[in-house]
Amino acid sequence: MATSAQPHDDNLNAAPMLGDHLAMDLLNTEARNDDKTVEYWHSDADVLRWLAQHNIFPVAGSSAFAKGELLLQAKALRTLARQLIGAFKAGKSEDISGLNTYLHTYHSALHVERDKEGKPLLRRIASGTTIASLLGPVAEAVALLLVEANIDLVKQCEHPDCILWFYDRTKAHKRRWCSMALCGNRYKAAQFRKRSNG
Repeated sequence: MATSAQPHDDNLNAAPMLGDHLAMDLLNTEARNDDKTVEYWHSDADVLRWLAQHNIFPVAGSSAFAKGELLLQAKALRTLARQLIGAFKAGKSEDISGLNTYLHTYHSALHVERDKEGKPLLRRIASGTTIASLLGPVAEAVALLLVEANIDLVKQCEHPDCILWFYDRTKAHKRRWCSMALCGNRYKAAQFRKRSNG
C-alpha cells in the first residue's frame, strides 16, 4: 500500500460499518482506495463519532482526556486487534497481554433496564475512566471474537483492492465481499470487461 490519504468522496468520510461485528468494524477504520491507505481517524472527535455509531459514549461525569490521547490509544488498539485477528485467522498463537491491558482497565457493571416494550434488558455499562470506558467495549469485542467466533466466518473481502474485514453471518456462510454494492459489483464489472475485451 502507498501513502495515507484522506477519503476523497463525501460518502467516504465515515468508516464503513460493514463488518457485522464490532471487532471487524474496528479494523475497517483503515481501508484502501486507489492503492492508498484511507485513514478514517484523524482526531479524538473522529474516534468519538465512530464509537457513538456503535452506541458507546463517555461515562457521565468522567474526566476529560488529554488532546490526542483517545486517538493514540484507539489506533494502538486497532493495530493490536489487526495482529491478533490476523494471527487467529492464520492459526498462529500471538501474545495477548496487550489486549489484557485494555480489558483490565475497563471497569463495568451489569445494568438492568426496560426496552421499548417494557421488557427487562440486561446491559453492561462502563464505570471507569473515560478512555478505558470508551475503548473497553471495543477491546471486549476483540476478545470475544478470539474466544467465541468461528474462525471460518472471520473473512476479508475477496476483492483484490479491498482490505475490509467482516464476520460472515449469512445463512450459507458464502459471503465474499465487504459489500455486494461496493466490491461485489466492482468485481462483476471487471469480469464483464475482461470477457468483452477478451
